[in-house]
Amino acid sequence: MASLQDIRRRIKSVKNIQQITNAMNMVATSRLRRAKEAALNNKPYAEKTREVITEIAANAKGVKHPLLEVREEGKKLLLVLAADKGLAGAYSSNVMKETLTHIEDKANTEIVAVGRKSNEYFKNRGYNVVESFTGVSERPKYENAKEIADYVISKFKEGEVKEVVMIYSRFVSAITCIPEPVRLLPFTSDEKEEAEQTLNREYIYEPSAEEVLAALLPQYLVTVIYAAMLQAAASELSSRMNAMSNATDNAGELIAKLDLHYNKVRQAGITNEINEIVGGANALA
Repeated sequence: MASLQDIRRRIKSVKNIQQITNAMNMVATSRLRRAKEAALNNKPYAEKTREVITEIAANAKGVKHPLLEVREEGKKLLLVLAADKGLAGAYSSNVMKETLTHIEDKANTEIVAVGRKSNEYFKNRGYNVVESFTGVSERPKYENAKEIADYVISKFKEGEVKEVVMIYSRFVSAITCIPEPVRLLPFTSDEKEEAEQTLNREYIYEPSAEEVLAALLPQYLVTVIYAAMLQAAASELSSRMNAMSNATDNAGELIAKLDLHYNKVRQAGITNEINEIVGGANALA
């Protein structure tokens, strides 16, 4: 049986952990408000940018651009957005599970890892991580998205990559986030056909459709990646807030159980001492 000193030491240890998890919960809650506002404020701009690019690509007949090129052969490039830090529940692991469903051939798949967790996960399992970006998961900036987009565009233009898919966690609410894939490149004909069915607008291009698309398509990729990074940041912080809240509550329950156990052991010790005193007194009598 554990001694009273051992139980007191364990209670103190759990209380220290509870203080840490409670502090992390408050920090995550505070940061979540800002991350949620940033994601919601950016969403209309990202959706409108996608709509405009889809309309222009649908109406620019016969336009050729490297980012519109559909290839039958080549590698698949996966852009994976996960966390830099742990203690966020199943946030990163859910993103990894979703990513694995999009890997058909390990040898012909390249990974661009955003976040230390995704970088470590795929490197430790022998996947080809061609580039990694760390330290940006909780507080992404537009410059980070542009750097990632520039790298993805350069990889696609080299001709070895036939498809670029981004996997991130879409923020739904403070308790729900959903891993979601988005095909970045090439800008597929499916989106063009959908736009043709719903829109009948005519465009006049100045100086030309090729130059307009050459300017807008990279900007579109930066916008989509930045929006996904903001969604992922809000998802990460909400997951961490929930995980730390649950850890704090569990620590409180454990402390209550340890206090009860401590009192039982203490009472048993007092009872034994009384029995020894009474037994000694009876022996002397």
